Amino acid sequence: MARTRSGIYAGKSAEERRTERRTLLLEAGLELIGTAGWSATTVRGVCTRAKLTPRFFYESFVDLDALGVAVFDEIVSDVTEKVLEAVEAAPEDPAAKAHAAIDTFVRTLTDDPRRGRVVFIEGLASEPLLERRLATMDAFVDLIAGQARVSYPPPASEDPLVDITARVLAGGLTELLITWLRGGIEMERGHLIEDCVALFVTTAEGAAALANRRTAPALPKRRPRLPDHASRSSA
Repeated sequence: MARTRSGIYAGKSAEERRTERRTLLLEAGLELIGTAGWSATTVRGVCTRAKLTPRFFYESFVDLDALGVAVFDEIVSDVTEKVLEAVEAAPEDPAAKAHAAIDTFVRTLTDDPRRGRVVFIEGLASEPLLERRLATMDAFVDLIAGQARVSYPPPASEDPLVDITARVLAGGLTELLITWLRGGIEMERGHLIEDCVALFVTTAEGAAALANRRTAPALPKRRPRLPDHASRSSA
């Protein structure tokens, strides 16, 4: 079909065709980074997988790093949206909120193992991806800390321990999933999720109790009461 004056070709505008090509490149990037790994991913390989020429690659991405970041961002955006929806729909109970968040987080990233590999493992493979991973971790920590401040009212919510605990939990879950994805932990996914939820809740409750104890006002010291015979003998 010939191109029309309005730029329509095969029933699609130039912008629609660019969007389709970008989607094909993102899908090819996910496949290669999520299976062969970052070190084995090249512009030529992505183009071959997407059945496009390098000219169309550079139409959408400055370089391979830009493609990797775009693939990473798409995954994280989808996971974040689903986690927030799950937490919002969960009952108003800290344990229920934690279960909704962790269950959705783990399943969304591991239903397709390529996604988990891109975020957790290959996210360390290049400087731009590493920077994105660190920024994502900070956002994850903020999400956990924000929910903790809602679940555990003052004085616990005002204690810096909230942010410390959130970072420990976020980092611990991330390292646990990396090990599990690599086969270092032989456990069925559902059991892994339940154990993570139990540890999250136990740790959060322990941190809240510690924060409350150390901010509680100290009781005034009372003078020891002397026995009656001691009082009389001193009189």
